[in-house]
Amino acid sequence: MKILYLNADSGIPVLGDKGASVHVREFTAAAAALGHEVVLACAALGEGNPPPPARLLHLEMPDDPAVLAATSRRLGIPESALESVEMRREIRRIAYDDTLARRVTTGLSRIGFRPDVVYERHSLLCRAGAEIAGHYGVARILEVNAPLVDEQARYRGLRLVDRATAMQAASYRGAQVVVAVSEAVAAHVRQVVGDAVRVEVVPNGVDTERFGTGGAGGKGDEIRRAFGLGDGTVIGFIGSFKPWHGVDLLIRAFEEIAARHPSSRLVAVGDGPDWAAARDRVAASSCAAQVLLPGRVPHAQIPHWLEAMDVTAAPYAPQDDFYFSPLKIIESLAAGRPVVAPRLGQIADIVQDGVTGVLYEPGSVRGCAQALGVLLAQPQLRHRMADNATAFAGERSWKRVVGTVLGFDIGAAAGLGV
Repeated sequence: MKILYLNADSGIPVLGDKGASVHVREFTAAAAALGHEVVLACAALGEGNPPPPARLLHLEMPDDPAVLAATSRRLGIPESALESVEMRREIRRIAYDDTLARRVTTGLSRIGFRPDVVYERHSLLCRAGAEIAGHYGVARILEVNAPLVDEQARYRGLRLVDRATAMQAASYRGAQVVVAVSEAVAAHVRQVVGDAVRVEVVPNGVDTERFGTGGAGGKGDEIRRAFGLGDGTVIGFIGSFKPWHGVDLLIRAFEEIAARHPSSRLVAVGDGPDWAAARDRVAASSCAAQVLLPGRVPHAQIPHWLEAMDVTAAPYAPQDDFYFSPLKIIESLAAGRPVVAPRLGQIADIVQDGVTGVLYEPGSVRGCAQALGVLLAQPQLRHRMADNATAFAGERSWKRVVGTVLGFDIGAAAGLGV
């Protein structure tokens, strides 16, 4: 099958380290491994990781003042509004969407590629995917990872809320199948479109060959020696230092148990807006000598770091509408690392309490510390959970995810006979 994978979000660089970037590469690589031919059309390339096995069609967002001014006028928005960072960002996205279908079809024509299906990662202020699929007369599968309008308004600011909401609904309705990564995301989509579109829940997967036990190639001991981690139990965190990822809670929980376990170490891998605050908190704590913050690590090296860890933590902050399907949790499990995490959303389905990890009440420093303490004190329990974790994650490979998604009866849904 010839697949056009469309990633129109400039905030998700294909070669970057963030979870969304990893998701794009892993899905594409799994599709290629299953024998499909993939063209990946994207708004941003980024750097830091090797490209996936696909032909890349890089279509940058416009930043020409004349183009943005013209788009602003078309929308009836004063050009002076472009002085706002938020408004300029949103106008750029709309200007991009205005010409994206034409640019994609032109690019595909140039390389002689006619897709059998359009697979699109849903993006804010973007509905061009439906036009592209219509141009070729093929079905469109839309992957939705979050309620993006709500997320943007809450965390980064959104000026054109009504337009973004309308474009989101149009994008959802223009799909034959919407693939939601969690039940919470599926509920959001159904709230927008009702029964007008088929919605399927398909959680994120993992590359079981790279993250499975032994896949790291024995580099974990090298990392332990290089950073002086010793032979004690290493608690690991891998992810972004953002408020909702809960790194501060994890540091506070480790402060409670570090004195009772002086040979233990906390290793928090990653960077982000809260990294400096985490560094300062660690420096001022009584356990500073037991904590390592190595910063950003390319995703290709994450299996090595997991191999250096004994337990991982995913201390997400409490949220009423927790909609994530956390990649870092399934990767940790595949590596045979028990996970300590709050009982939130899909996490409770992935981390089986007492079997593949330990769950605690969201937002509880004491609960997190107690969960970590159980695993620090019981190595045999950790080893048993490690075996269970590997077995569980083995059923969640990216190849299985891609096979499931492409196995949906999309042709019948579209009436296209794809």
